[in-house]
Amino acid sequence: MTTSVAAVAQMPTELSAENKHSILENVLSALRKRFYSPEKLNRDWQAAVQRHRAKIESAPTADAFEQAVSDLLKELNSSHLGFFHQSARRASSRAALSATYLADETAYGKRWIFQDVHSGGAAAIAGIEPGNILLTVNGEEIIPPEHPVFPMGKQTNVELIDNQENRRMVMVDVAKPKGKKLHFIEPTLVEARRLKEGIGYLKIAMFPGMVGVVVANQITDAVHSLGAVDRLIIDLRGNTGGGIGALRVMSLLTSERIPVGFALDKRRTTGDLNHERLSFPRFSRIPSNTKALWPLALRFAPAMLTKKPIVLETEGLAPQQFHGRIVLLVDRHTASAAEMIVAFARENNLATIVGEKTAGRLLSATSVKVGNGFRLALPTGAYHTWRGSVLEGTPIEPDRLVEFDWRDRRRGNDGQLNFAIECLQTFSKAG
Repeated sequence: MTTSVAAVAQMPTELSAENKHSILENVLSALRKRFYSPEKLNRDWQAAVQRHRAKIESAPTADAFEQAVSDLLKELNSSHLGFFHQSARRASSRAALSATYLADETAYGKRWIFQDVHSGGAAAIAGIEPGNILLTVNGEEIIPPEHPVFPMGKQTNVELIDNQENRRMVMVDVAKPKGKKLHFIEPTLVEARRLKEGIGYLKIAMFPGMVGVVVANQITDAVHSLGAVDRLIIDLRGNTGGGIGALRVMSLLTSERIPVGFALDKRRTTGDLNHERLSFPRFSRIPSNTKALWPLALRFAPAMLTKKPIVLETEGLAPQQFHGRIVLLVDRHTASAAEMIVAFARENNLATIVGEKTAGRLLSATSVKVGNGFRLALPTGAYHTWRGSVLEGTPIEPDRLVEFDWRDRRRGNDGQLNFAIECLQTFSKAG
């Protein structure tokens, strides 16, 4: 994960009334200028601003101020929208642990249960496994809908019930120093192995980097390591997205060059998007090394300067024996760039989608400074598939619904993966 923060950065201990007013106005101004869906900034939004303003501007501490602004932003009901201090002293489990969870009733009351735990991430290193039940974080009981947060640069005590019904305390490090900065511990980006009957299995945890040279190369190397497999499972469960590296996975699904989609700011569209999109420049090849990034930037600079959308198009890679016999494994945490893959496969009938419906979080986003070290993360464009679907807020339903059964997972069974294998065995018999 590329997110990093200066180790010496500090959240301000307090903010003056003038500071709080100025930061709030900067947040509102940034939304007016750049928010992807200006129609959401309507009368209801203006009324919400007035309801929240007094609490925001009278917040007694910087932490309370951060929470109050975050509560206001929730009124927009949009993904990729957040407010935080650049010191990033704490992070969600998804970012900090390379893990996801779901809420359910357990023998210990309603609790968070770990669902996806990516190899090599902080949770996996600490010994946390899918199916573990979360009890406390640093001694504080965590009961849904409250989400746990994890301090940067410090060890966190996590109490859980493991899959053998033992109450355990594990120590989690969410970041490690690199020079003067702290970086989240990255999970293993790509894993590959052969399953029974020569079925290939490829798991991608995330797509770091804007262009994704590193992860794209790892995906290609992983596929080569599988050898001659004629059926393939691509596991995107818990993959919360990232950058253009996802294009390499889409290109594995077909040897053809097929337009995938583009991110579009509603503020600049014409009335005839079907015709306009034909003039958009196309990105159809992830370079094999970072030296090619500068020429790539120069090539697409005019489009980026004019905010013209860039169409992603598959790379036209070599035909593969597994084409036509591919399963995509997804769950409720499959989001962003990973959902682009799922939508592309669905629209072009290139894979069978197995698992749960996806997150429905698919926007392009950025972050801007709003004062006193605070930043606003906001979506600036909605993703459109080539066939015209807008996926934000619309989870993708799988072809074969297989819910995550955490009780079965605690017994060591991965029902979703087993079902994917059964699907491919059926494909094989059908020829």
